[in-house]
Amino acid sequence: MKKDKSKGIRGLTTGVPGLDAVLGGGLPEFSFNLVAGGPGAGKTTMAHQIMFANATSERPALYFTVLGEPTLKMLRYQRQFTFFDPALTGSAVQFVNLTEEVTSGDLTGVQERIAAEVERVKPGIVVVDSFRTIAGVGSSDRKSTVGFDQFIQRLAVHLTSWEITSFLLGEYAEEEQRNPIFTVADGIFWLSQATDRNSVVRKMQVVKARGRAPMPGLHTFRITDDGLEIFPRIPEQERARHPKKAKRLSTGIAGLDEMTGGGVRAGDAVMLTGPAGSGKSTVATQFMVSGLESGETGVIAIFEEYPEEYLARAEKRDPEVAKAIRAGKLELIYLRPLDLSVDEALHAILEAVQRVKATRVVIDSLSGFEVALAPTFREDFRESLYRLVGTLTATGVTVFMTAEVVEGFSDVRFTAEKVSFITDEIIIQRYIEIEGELRRIMAVIKMRGSEHSHELRTYELGPKGLTVGAPLKDYDGIMTGVPTLRKECGSPSDAPAMAPRKGTVAKAKPKAAKRSR
Repeated sequence: MKKDKSKGIRGLTTGVPGLDAVLGGGLPEFSFNLVAGGPGAGKTTMAHQIMFANATSERPALYFTVLGEPTLKMLRYQRQFTFFDPALTGSAVQFVNLTEEVTSGDLTGVQERIAAEVERVKPGIVVVDSFRTIAGVGSSDRKSTVGFDQFIQRLAVHLTSWEITSFLLGEYAEEEQRNPIFTVADGIFWLSQATDRNSVVRKMQVVKARGRAPMPGLHTFRITDDGLEIFPRIPEQERARHPKKAKRLSTGIAGLDEMTGGGVRAGDAVMLTGPAGSGKSTVATQFMVSGLESGETGVIAIFEEYPEEYLARAEKRDPEVAKAIRAGKLELIYLRPLDLSVDEALHAILEAVQRVKATRVVIDSLSGFEVALAPTFREDFRESLYRLVGTLTATGVTVFMTAEVVEGFSDVRFTAEKVSFITDEIIIQRYIEIEGELRRIMAVIKMRGSEHSHELRTYELGPKGLTVGAPLKDYDGIMTGVPTLRKECGSPSDAPAMAPRKGTVAKAKPKAAKRSR
């Protein structure tokens, strides 16, 4: 438990990863809460997590089951989760079945039984599962001397006066929010499952939380062997942004450093775009290796390849990658589960950043990232990517992202998803044809607050990575994909070499940095 100094209300640690952050400081003690949602949404599992996280012998948890599945059957499945502690059952966690009272149709009897058990156990937490069944008894009103509205009011008053944190679990639809229980409850947690074609995504919303300022919106969650894990939409890192540094970081490619005016700026979001096979992953790896060689640490998040394949390919160019992973200076994470959410990906990347204290992050690639997302999240890809990049750069790390641009040979497209507004720096790669040969060129088209070259340069991919060549000054129409030699330059054979061949290094004179975009 932790003390909320500003309000004087003690906050219970829920035991559900991410939920305390969503609630804005844990669950208010002695609150009267409703956990609502459809069948299989995770209501029972969430209640058990909270219960096992807080129950003690001095302040036990009392779990009332009502009709539905028998207690033994429920426990058979709940004990499969890692949070379930068999040593606590029967003492710190106790179960009571209310089937007999409920089937009699007497709400007064149900209320009296709950009161008697609370008096006997003196619990700190009470759960009623499923409360919706009791509501059915109230509507039939066969033998009860009190109506359901009156029953709800009395139960809420009693549980609060007994200084108990309580949870009522029930299957409710959104249109039923006029139900009296929604008015009486101090906290309302809505669990849902969004279905889109073959995809199912779980989401949680804090509809109501008295005494707290919860995060707005829907938060995705998964149910794993550890129970529920919630991925907040607004991570803590957004609340304390790190100021950007004037320091320049080498990309590991001399020619590219020259084009960017001395390297990319620390703390920036950099995007490298280009067609398939243009060398985007190679540049991203060289950027990371350059940091490792300077004593920095990093994280590489991949979406398109299995880690073993990515690592084998990277190690052929530079063994530094594998060495850094073994030394704990670099973490390679593979993010391609079904129905991935942006918040889940962000959570995994942030955890890795914190583990290795990373200063550089590579996301390879945004195109693969979008494909890995559940369909329901692809619709909000731009907004989600904005949050992801903003949160990462808020930690002070430099983010280097790759994105594939699918284009016709003569098309001119810089980014595929109209996400250039979220980046500080954009580098493009593309193919052109010169003298019947396919060549590669690159350029820097955006650097916020910094001077950079506007030249178009050829480059080569070799066994050790990417090497930038000389600028193309004697050709017009380069961005069309089929450049033409200027007349004053003579025949193509008289034109200067386009780029160094494999095994050679360009010896072009350094160019002065040109004006900012």
